[in-house]
Amino acid sequence: MGAALNSLTINSTAIAVLGNHLPRHCGIATFTTDLADALRDAQQGVEPTVIAMNDAGKQHAYPERVGLVLSDADLAGYQRAADYLNVSDVGVLSVQHEYGIFGGPAGAHLLSMLREVRVPIVTTLHTILAEPNDSQRAVMNELCTLSERLVVMSAVGQTLLERVHQVDPGKVDLIPHGIPTLPDHLTSKEKLGLEGKQVLLTFGLLSEDKGIEYVIDALPEIAARCPEVVYVVLGATHPHVRERRGEAYRLMLAARARKLGVEDRVVFHDRFVSNGELVQFLAAADIYITPYLNEAQITSGTLAYAVGSGKAVISTPYVYARELLADGRGVLVPWRDAGAVGREIIHLFEDGAHKQHLEERAAAFGVGMSWPDVGKRYLETFERAKHDFRLRARAARPRVRLVKRASPLPEVNLGHLRAMTDDTGMLQHAAWSVPRFEDGYCVDDNARALRLMAFIEEAGVEPPATVRALSTRYLSFVRYAFDPSDGRFRNFLSHARQWVPGPGSEDSHGRALWGLGTVVRRTEDPGRRALASELFHAALGITTTFTSPRAWAYALLGVGEVLRHDAGREELRVTGSQLAQRLMELLANSERPDWVWFEDRVTYCNARLPEALLVAGAVLKDEALVASGLRSLEWLAGVQQTGAGLFAPIGTNGFYVHGGVRAGFDQQPVEAGATVSASLEALKATGDRTWAVRARQAFDWFQGQNELEQWLYDPATGGCRDGLHRERANQNQGAESTLSFLMALLEIQRLDRTFDAKATPRLLERRHSSPLEN
Repeated sequence: MGAALNSLTINSTAIAVLGNHLPRHCGIATFTTDLADALRDAQQGVEPTVIAMNDAGKQHAYPERVGLVLSDADLAGYQRAADYLNVSDVGVLSVQHEYGIFGGPAGAHLLSMLREVRVPIVTTLHTILAEPNDSQRAVMNELCTLSERLVVMSAVGQTLLERVHQVDPGKVDLIPHGIPTLPDHLTSKEKLGLEGKQVLLTFGLLSEDKGIEYVIDALPEIAARCPEVVYVVLGATHPHVRERRGEAYRLMLAARARKLGVEDRVVFHDRFVSNGELVQFLAAADIYITPYLNEAQITSGTLAYAVGSGKAVISTPYVYARELLADGRGVLVPWRDAGAVGREIIHLFEDGAHKQHLEERAAAFGVGMSWPDVGKRYLETFERAKHDFRLRARAARPRVRLVKRASPLPEVNLGHLRAMTDDTGMLQHAAWSVPRFEDGYCVDDNARALRLMAFIEEAGVEPPATVRALSTRYLSFVRYAFDPSDGRFRNFLSHARQWVPGPGSEDSHGRALWGLGTVVRRTEDPGRRALASELFHAALGITTTFTSPRAWAYALLGVGEVLRHDAGREELRVTGSQLAQRLMELLANSERPDWVWFEDRVTYCNARLPEALLVAGAVLKDEALVASGLRSLEWLAGVQQTGAGLFAPIGTNGFYVHGGVRAGFDQQPVEAGATVSASLEALKATGDRTWAVRARQAFDWFQGQNELEQWLYDPATGGCRDGLHRERANQNQGAESTLSFLMALLEIQRLDRTFDAKATPRLLERRHSSPLEN
């Protein structure tokens, strides 16, 4: 099957292009649109298929060529896009790469798609960093490995790939940024009402790194010598900048022009212009200027347009400008130097011969940069990619796949949960499947049950009346457990409704916070959400005095839930940062080359520690926390797996002390449930489907894929047995075990919906009926 698909796709001339596309407003969208046009023309009218990247929640009226729309944050969508490509007749995928247009850390979600694509990949790199951070470096390294060919637009890009990412230069093609054909200079001035004017032009999406203020500062001196000068600033504010800062930068520029008395010489065109308008303005310009402030910028479509079109150009010395304007093709001025800007503009306006010389050298350099020429160059690269693809036998290479389940996933069955719940709350323990009244209740299990019901409500797998009744009971128990006199939760309540004296453990306090935070984020009931929020904030502060790492982790997970509901709670961010740093310090003090863990022993609920760092890193936007969470979870996964690839949690009969022998038994359901959750959080952070495999391995432990081949889940009752002893399964079905299974089941069901093979036929539906938009 794989060989047949490979043979079909690499012989096909059909092309797919992945990137932003007009009418989305950004430079990548313009480039992707122009490239698709050029490829269509180079193939005598055969349209490429475009997979358009969207900002989460945004909608655009795309043209017919856009076959699929993919939201940047929709991790499942990337896999569905790969499936779409694999069943289509596409012969090559052209990826437009910029870190910021894909979801995940440094755009890592893209990798989850490319790992699964079974056609040749050609990636155009619009940004290559000289000093990438760890996440950016890792993403770029793998992107280069997954791509048959890489396209750069500058020689410095080739150098950076070789020096920073150790890419074989034979894998890289230098293809210039395409440029449009300009109309007549004087006719364009007339159409735009600029006849008789000396026109300076800057165009592109506005942001504070454009340096336009330094040209405005130079205008009084320029106007004194060049009385007909006008400065056209063409382009809307960048959408991301407008979301964060509004029009503050443009308003500052306008105020600056008024203060300097040159307001009538600065013309702002505050809109995203069409290509037709753009070429009119560029044709009308006498001098094009890019006063940008980002030295590391290695491409600029606007600069390529201006130089390739034979314009006199003045620019600050960012990387791409130094390359394009070398050998007398333009003028470089120092950073943030309005005086130098003014002097060079005056010089060009007053020395016509020098200006003409620059224009002629720029025009000569632009030969071969027209979009028709660039389109043909890309087709040549695509043919090389197909050849390389055959040599690498890419489609035959083993890939990460989801493990096959021993049996279908069961439906959610709350029968045993109801049996373990009375009018007070959830009881702790059971003899076989019968509740043990003598052991009473604990806040731990009621908080776990509260989390479970919030997830069930979100998933909609139970009637609302059932969810409301059970959620209310568990929340009522947690509220009753809170003692406002000391800000602590009591833990154990007898069946006679008598509290064990004194506060509960720090760990039980943390679990209660986590349960409350989950309600805040996931319930739609305003009353339950308000009460949970009130209790959460009343009980959080004391956690900074705790000494238990797991209590810190549970509290952090609760903080993560609340911040994912309301990111603006600054006091929560402070507390979350404090708790996360304590875990980081533990890891730093305990870590050794063979021991990537927080303590000198691995005990219980282990995966919650790295999970807490992953969640904290996501909500606090701290890559160091994410990296440490991934590193420690990766190590834990290694020590909790048999040679046959089965999940085998650290046993509680001795645990695992550094330098000792890990305990093989007794294995606990809470460990499997925690590993499912942590692995899925790692999947969310990285897009690496290896974590989906690990989550399934941990879940399948419940269903007999363990060292004893014993089922822990009891489909007859809906309960879960309490663990694996060396020779048998524990037949008691307690609250902790049952809740661990049910929560893991909900999470794996959600994962299955994400990668549902039944959605594949829908992938053939085109345009806005595509599932990638959902």
